[in-house]
Amino acid sequence: MNGGVLNPPRPNGTDQFYAELSVNPLPVSELMGRESLFAAVPLDWHVVLTDVKKSTQTLSNGMHHLVNLVATGSIIAALNIARRADTRVPFFFGGDGATLIVPDSLVAPILNALKQHQENTRRNFRLELRVGSVSVADIHANGQTVMIAKASMSEAYTIPVVLGQGLQYAEKVIKGEGFMMSAHEPAETALNLDGMECRWDSIKPPEDAQEVLCLLVTIKNSRKDDVQNTQRQAAIYSEVLKRMDKIFGPPEARNPIAAQRLRLKPTLGRINREMRARLGRFDFGYLIENWLRTLIGFIYLRFVKEGQNYLRGIAQLSDTLMIDGRINTVIAGTAKQRRQLVESLDQMESAGEIHYGLYACAESVMSCYVRDRRDEHIHFIDGIGGGFTMAATVLKNKLGRA
Repeated sequence: MNGGVLNPPRPNGTDQFYAELSVNPLPVSELMGRESLFAAVPLDWHVVLTDVKKSTQTLSNGMHHLVNLVATGSIIAALNIARRADTRVPFFFGGDGATLIVPDSLVAPILNALKQHQENTRRNFRLELRVGSVSVADIHANGQTVMIAKASMSEAYTIPVVLGQGLQYAEKVIKGEGFMMSAHEPAETALNLDGMECRWDSIKPPEDAQEVLCLLVTIKNSRKDDVQNTQRQAAIYSEVLKRMDKIFGPPEARNPIAAQRLRLKPTLGRINREMRARLGRFDFGYLIENWLRTLIGFIYLRFVKEGQNYLRGIAQLSDTLMIDGRINTVIAGTAKQRRQLVESLDQMESAGEIHYGLYACAESVMSCYVRDRRDEHIHFIDGIGGGFTMAATVLKNKLGRA
């Protein structure tokens, strides 16, 4: 089905919690060290997670674009519901899945839409998409916290930043054997993936860079209580980001997306995947119409002023840094900078502060949520070949040996 929330939920007292959070103008490296600027997520909110099962095996078969598309669809399904309910929810793209934090009034319609996305994914792509949720109250009852702030990445784009290990706890629960979701009231919701696009060719790094790096960083476990752990996490992540700034420059200097490198790739196969994800079925009219639109897009993006502005805006509105209790980032740099980064992170790892996973590749890949090409578009970035998933595999191996 394609549509929206048939009966938008009525907002309750905490629905506007995230929308009303102030945006912090501080650099993220400084914000991370200011725990007082973070607010506790209300206990009646929920962590919603999706994850493509056996994604590493799927990526080895050259299906990274499809895995990214399914993960992107998870976010778009939720954002379209939140948009219609006139609220905002924080989200985190993980390459092979997504994490969202949503108010109680939206959890049932979002889960219902994601179950439809799950079925479409299974039927059309033979991929198993895990879907689950854990309440923030349950996270707190198990000794974990979820603290959140908003960081300004540019004049047009802000990101959520999370302290605490609550989202990682929820991930462990949802991915655990025998996980059963808490019961929610049934919701009349139609899956709405309007705005989802995945038509870009793989993207070479900017001219002054040689490679794209996908990096995941987490703090090493501590026996301290959760308050002390959160303070320690804030200080350590602030130091990691400052070291990245010193090696690569500020976030805009290490952005892997440059307007001059962007190329549309209007293959029928790619539009067919997008169509099946959005509609759940084959539609010849959709296929031909969007193939023709993409061909026309070459002219629009290169020769029409509005199209050129859209290209320039993509870098500013690209989701290249996510902090969800871990640091997840995709950056561009040189081999020399990578060696400096590895040396610096190895020092912190040897000192018992962090574990990290790093994956280097030649290009990045991008999937998009486009509501309006002027200022309402978000671009989800991963390294080619499933960079985030590969970095996560390195990190998991380290954690398994710890």
